[in-house]
Amino acid sequence: MSPRRRHGRSRMVAALPTLVGVIVAATFLAPLAWAVLASFRPAAEAAQPPLPPWPTQGFSLDAYRTLDSASGGLWLHAANSGLVAGATVVLSVVVSLFAGYGFSRYRFPLRNTCFVLVMTTMMVPFQSILVPLFILLTHLHLQNTLTGLTLVYVTLQLPFSIFMMRNAFDAVPKEIEEAARIDGVRDLRLLVRVLLPLVMPGVATVAIFAFLNSWNEFLAALIFLSDENKFTLPVLMTAVRAGRFGSIDWGAVQAGVTVMMIPCLVVFLALQRFYIRGLTAGAVK
Repeated sequence: MSPRRRHGRSRMVAALPTLVGVIVAATFLAPLAWAVLASFRPAAEAAQPPLPPWPTQGFSLDAYRTLDSASGGLWLHAANSGLVAGATVVLSVVVSLFAGYGFSRYRFPLRNTCFVLVMTTMMVPFQSILVPLFILLTHLHLQNTLTGLTLVYVTLQLPFSIFMMRNAFDAVPKEIEEAARIDGVRDLRLLVRVLLPLVMPGVATVAIFAFLNSWNEFLAALIFLSDENKFTLPVLMTAVRAGRFGSIDWGAVQAGVTVMMIPCLVVFLALQRFYIRGLTAGAVK
């Protein structure tokens, strides 16, 4: 084989992983691009077969107008979803930060047993505790409130969040904490000023999962909220889904999907550099 052919073959072999990566990325991105393009189809074209996915009669905002005219308006429900998701992220991060630090650094009776009990709650199906949660929120006068829905989301998110934060603190050498204590740093200041920057990958991972789970959650919001003005975006989708004679308004559905995916992409892209490090925290000692 000539040197030129050998060089060309080596270049093809080297380019093969890139080609495979491009194909896989295109496969995952195609449905997202399809939904975005279909959301700009005119109302008369939205009910037609989705091929091609892009509008053939010109771009239109009819689907977004339909979405905005349903049940109080798009921005009201987006604000509800943003409020619930933001509060869920803050509470999940704060509680799991302290709990993870406690399970990682403090020695107390039945510590491992308590941690295992917290982890076992992850195996309980959410659907099996809907009735007890509904009764509990009713007695606390938190049913049909965004506060009650936020507390439900935080409760469901905490086991995974505590697990992640304990792993993150386990990956930080104890010598750093001991050196800070020698320098006079104690308690809350030690946690915030010294350890928090070191466990930021774990915090970012908890924040991403808490936001995505609360932003996209549908079943709990549908059951625990009865006032249309308090509906979140996933529940709003059910209000605009039905069209004339029971047909599905695909334009409004695709517009809703587009609106819902934008904050998820923004949050993930903003925190992606911490994401992998947070998932692998504590895996190698």
